[in-house]
Amino acid sequence: MGYLALLRAPHVTRLLTGTLLGRLPAGMTALVIALALRGAGAPYSRIGLATAAYALAAAIGGPVLGRIVDRTGQPRVLVCSAVLAGLGYALLALDPGSAVAAIAGAAVAGAAMPPLEPCLRALWPDVVTADQLDTAYAFDSASQQILYVAGPLAVAGIAGTAGPTTALWTAAGLGLLGALVVAGTAPARRWQAPPRAHGAGLLGPLRSPGLVLLLIGLAGAGWTVGAQNVLFIAYAERHPHALPGGAGLLLALAALAGLLGALGYGALRLRSSTGTRTWALALVMACCYLPLVALPGPAPMAVLAFVSGLGLAPLLAAAFVLVAELAPTGTVTEAFAWLVTLFATGNALGYAVSGSLVANSLAAVAWCAVGGITLGGLLLLVARRRLDAPVAPRAAAPLVAV
Repeated sequence: MGYLALLRAPHVTRLLTGTLLGRLPAGMTALVIALALRGAGAPYSRIGLATAAYALAAAIGGPVLGRIVDRTGQPRVLVCSAVLAGLGYALLALDPGSAVAAIAGAAVAGAAMPPLEPCLRALWPDVVTADQLDTAYAFDSASQQILYVAGPLAVAGIAGTAGPTTALWTAAGLGLLGALVVAGTAPARRWQAPPRAHGAGLLGPLRSPGLVLLLIGLAGAGWTVGAQNVLFIAYAERHPHALPGGAGLLLALAALAGLLGALGYGALRLRSSTGTRTWALALVMACCYLPLVALPGPAPMAVLAFVSGLGLAPLLAAAFVLVAELAPTGTVTEAFAWLVTLFATGNALGYAVSGSLVANSLAAVAWCAVGGITLGGLLLLVARRRLDAPVAPRAAAPLVAV
């Protein structure tokens, strides 16, 4: 009943639809860049540079766009960034064989990726009632699991039928369409961040020690997800005929578990503080990953892949609420953008470190995956007093972001 009531609330369905459409290119880009450049005869080294340029530019551009949103509002930033990102995709599509066009286009597409995730999370307190807020963030987290599966599938379908260049144009169009849908809603048009807290300064939301500790802890979760990708790919290569779909099956099972975990979390009514829920769920996620170190046969491994995915989405759902509580007044969109950046950075580092370990030991990769979220959860446990001391309670300003 909680989710039905959420979806019946004014503007919710349109905001979710627009955000999902506009975020789909983020799940498509890494694969579509690889296919487009490889189809044009580019070497793998150039593919790696272009993909890295996209990821690095997105990590830098996200907080910058988030700060601009906090200062100027959502619609103009969403539409302008979507147009600019579309130009980056166009540059890639028009000349994928050029090293300059590939790297520059990928960098522009990443830096200008519309900040739909931070904007939606800043809007939730304006769109739903206070008792629906946890459910809204849980539903938001669950939707990410759909993107992890839908993005690569969309690329595979479009590239297989019309070519990878068409997939690049599609990514550009989806980003612009999603931005227009969200920017045109009444909540986005009237949303305005309150004046920035005194002393926020150049660091903005990073002036909050509790928020910084939370972001570092969530980077550990991102590390774990990156290492898990390497683990599943390498495991599937060692069992080529026993897993239908290979690594894709294992990743899909983990994403399905995340979807169910987030929906289950959102249906609960917990009395503990948001900070307590966050560090507890981080340790639960670590426990969900721990069985992977056994590296059993293919059938049990499929079960463990499902179990491993149960904790991530509930953790993110709790963290979304906590970010809004810990962010200094007037910096909430930028704070959510930093969450995206730190999670993605941890993901890339986990991927890189586990990739260097996989040739020698699959067990080392499994422990690498477990280690990221374990350390992150322990950090949040030690810092629990900081997490329970919000700078600005979310109920203090019902018509603004925090």
